[in-house]
Amino acid sequence: MLDNFGINPKDVIEKFIRSGGPGGQKVNKSSSCVYLKHIPTGFEVKMSRERSQALNRFLAWRLLADKIKERIQGIKSARRKKIEKIRRQKRKRSKRAQEKVLRQKKLHSQKKNLRKVGLKDWA
Repeated sequence: MLDNFGINPKDVIEKFIRSGGPGGQKVNKSSSCVYLKHIPTGFEVKMSRERSQALNRFLAWRLLADKIKERIQGIKSARRKKIEKIRRQKRKRSKRAQEKVLRQKKLHSQKKNLRKVGLKDWA
């Protein structure tokens, strides 16, 4: 995986640091979090998903390789697409869009009020 994208392990700074969060005493006393920095690209990866340092190291290298692959091939990964989709969903609506939504809400409430008036006439 590393050779395919020309990642030389000498170009990567690898550090093991203590991770926080769930995991109890095991996580607090051992350095299970892995930090990688690829010097030529400047990409940084920090992985502390698992309690095992070896597994975090594997996941961090894989994530670093994926980031470099995206950069080389110029494609957007599924992870990047998902992040952008969430960003678009959370983005504030434009004034015009807000006005349109409010118009629709007002029309809907008027329709409901007309129904209420109509029912009183029948009773």
